[in-house]
Amino acid sequence: MIETELTRCVAAFLPGATGVTGAAKLSGGASQETWTFDIVHPNGNVGAILRRAPPGYGAAPGRAAGLEAEATLMQLAHDAGLPSPKVMHVLTPEDGLGRGFIMARVEGETIARKILRDEEFAKARPILARQLGRVIAGIHSLPQAKLPKLRSLTATREIEDLSREYHSFNWPRPVFELALRWLRDHDPGPSSEVTLVHGDFRHGNLIIGPDGVRAVLDWELAHTGDPMEDLGWICVNSWRFGEIDKPVGGFGSREDLFAGYAEAGRKVDPDRVMFWEVMGTLRWGVMCCGMMQRFRLGPDHSMERAMIGRRASETEIDLLRLLAPRGR
Repeated sequence: MIETELTRCVAAFLPGATGVTGAAKLSGGASQETWTFDIVHPNGNVGAILRRAPPGYGAAPGRAAGLEAEATLMQLAHDAGLPSPKVMHVLTPEDGLGRGFIMARVEGETIARKILRDEEFAKARPILARQLGRVIAGIHSLPQAKLPKLRSLTATREIEDLSREYHSFNWPRPVFELALRWLRDHDPGPSSEVTLVHGDFRHGNLIIGPDGVRAVLDWELAHTGDPMEDLGWICVNSWRFGEIDKPVGGFGSREDLFAGYAEAGRKVDPDRVMFWEVMGTLRWGVMCCGMMQRFRLGPDHSMERAMIGRRASETEIDLLRLLAPRGR
């Protein structure tokens, strides 16, 4: 039982803790798990989240920053006053829980359908885009000297990485070819400023309450690069969930997002943001193709992979809508 290991772990880092209760797995995958539980303490129970790669799994593959880097970034954000959970403990081999960390649980909603439609969030929706602009600006302002070791990404490298991954599927899609050509033709070159980039700033990775944004989660794809990438990614149509006339997550405008970013003392380059919105749309399309490829070839023939895989066709429509007004 994981509660036994958790009890031993929390007693070591939180004086007075006597155990844990209510441990439940929230999500799982090939290499990472998320658990919710309460730490039992004389001063009152403490809500907590365990994010881990179980024992037996090695270092994070590919684009992932790694769980230790995630913990460092989340704590840096928390210490800077950004909406980020407090990291309570980074796991050690002695904990017997694998690699990962324990953070304070933040109450709120991550499901886009509820955030965009439920009355509970009616007052939050009009202010979210501006709030998120300020949050993104705060992330981009975190001091590079304190960052963990992260991969560096440029527009040129991302284009070539996407091209290589897409062509590896041997699944021709003319709209993807068009998008790749457009991206190469409009590559803005290296950014004049390189900052921390969250890399996956969107619905599902944001905890929202009736008062607005409460926490930014899942720093798995964090890297250094062009700060306009985060602004473009959150505007990708796939994160609007049907509210296509509200580019920022289906709840706000680019103007409000940019205004919040500027209020925090940072400058927006709208042309670079649009470039990264096209890039992000293609990236999600390629990721969907990857899901379908894994569904087809196995060993994971889950319905979830198939359903995400078929969404590649949606990104083709999105790309045509983005590129047609630009003469392509």
